[in-house]
Amino acid sequence: MSFGNTSPEDSMMSEINVTPLVDVMLVLLVVFIITAPLLAPQSLKINLPKTESVAHDDRLQKISMAIDAKGEVSYESLHLSDERLAEMLKSRATDPNFQLQIQADEAVNYGRVAQIMAIAQKVGVVKLSFLTVAAK
Repeated sequence: MSFGNTSPEDSMMSEINVTPLVDVMLVLLVVFIITAPLLAPQSLKINLPKTESVAHDDRLQKISMAIDAKGEVSYESLHLSDERLAEMLKSRATDPNFQLQIQADEAVNYGRVAQIMAIAQKVGVVKLSFLTVAAK
């Protein structure tokens, strides 16, 4: 839209066409949305120490219990319910030299292992370890 008394052939368009500007801005927005998660670090990079074997503290009073593939907890060949396990651990958790060792079957569900860990934490066990077999 022009002002004044000019002929249609001599008039210049004085409006800005915003369609290409909007297109460029949308393309840039999509590019930034896609690349922003790639620029953020996904995890911490740390160098863990490598050891041949772990030194065992002989002063600790250790209880070793097993979780079989079905998720049943046993201690010295006795099957324990979660309530009985909590009672047993609560009576020993006050000892500062107490350590709970868990042997979990390879096929047991991780959720079951997490439940046992939660029971131990709830009753006050502060030293917990997992026993594994050394790879050949």
